[in-house]
Amino acid sequence: MSRPNAAILVVDDETEITDLISLFLAKEGFAVHTAHEGEQAILTAEALTPDLILLDVNLGRMDGIEVCRRLRTGPCADVPILFLSCRSEDADIVNGLSEGGDDYITKPFSPSQLVARVHAHIRRRRMRERPPEDLSSSLSFPGLEIDLKRYEVRRQQELVPLSAKEFELLSVLARQPNRVYALDELYRLVWHTDSMGDTRTLMVHISNLRKKIEPDPSRPIYIHTVRGFGYRFWAEPTPLEAASNLI
Repeated sequence: MSRPNAAILVVDDETEITDLISLFLAKEGFAVHTAHEGEQAILTAEALTPDLILLDVNLGRMDGIEVCRRLRTGPCADVPILFLSCRSEDADIVNGLSEGGDDYITKPFSPSQLVARVHAHIRRRRMRERPPEDLSSSLSFPGLEIDLKRYEVRRQQELVPLSAKEFELLSVLARQPNRVYALDELYRLVWHTDSMGDTRTLMVHISNLRKKIEPDPSRPIYIHTVRGFGYRFWAEPTPLEAASNLI
């Protein structure tokens, strides 16, 4: 269970940035810890097991992507990781989220935006730690099983490894099959904060989900794109939809 004052690990090689972020988070009541290079970040995170990690991509000898990759194999496997980066290209965002990041915030960012994202991820993590009301909850679709109690997904009986955010996104979509979700609405339901007009993080998670659960990600049968609006889950696609069901 998360401690009453959630612990946040801030990792950035610029002391001015860690000091500034720490100041804003401390005012919100968080217990803030800092690290300034990759090895130190890993040692601190594994010793502390924080409630959330803010991780800069550019850290010198070991970048934030490698730090994230290594943290995902240890005690911090389920800790939310929010990347901070001055890199805003789609390829950079895809890379960060594909390696286990839960969110991606580009610099410069407003303190209020950062604090809102942190609160949202902490709130979501605590919700996941609560015992499920229905211990037998599961969702079944042809070729796909979603176990809401164990946070497991199986495709054709084989376990599919999903990140916490990927599982949450899939669960929201699958709980109401055929309902169309707008991008901003889906972002609010999963990240519990406003998208600030940037839904690329959501779209990358959708793409990663398709690669993991779809028999053929180029012709999705579970997660369908509704052009100009958003996404829906499990509706038999028309031939036209099947040909254009990508992000």
